[in-house]
Amino acid sequence: MTLILIALGGAAGSVLRYIAGGLIQHLSPRGYPVGTLSVNVLGCLLIGILAQLFLNAQTSGPMRALLMVGFCGGFTTFSAFSHETAGLVEGGEYVRAGVYILLSVTLCLAATFAGMGAVRAMNALNVR
Repeated sequence: MTLILIALGGAAGSVLRYIAGGLIQHLSPRGYPVGTLSVNVLGCLLIGILAQLFLNAQTSGPMRALLMVGFCGGFTTFSAFSHETAGLVEGGEYVRAGVYILLSVTLCLAATFAGMGAVRAMNALNVR
């Protein structure tokens, strides 16, 4: 049942990300990913609200799975990264939080560029 809730929340979050991000980007100046930035910030705000709401609730398991893991995860994975980083900071683990931020941003950007480069190389070689 939990996996179904996560899947449903993820589907709803993904669709809303597409609609909201596209609409915001359409209404914003071109050349800067305002839609994605806005969705990431909104997702982080939402996961922060939900994390506090579900903090001490004994029955939050299914709702947490639906909303935090599913919906927020589908809406933006940046929200999960931010929540985890906030947990490290609130736990006083500042160095670990800093390393996590540095590694997440650096490695994820590097992986994105590596994936793009791999496809470009395959296209250049006409490999499919």
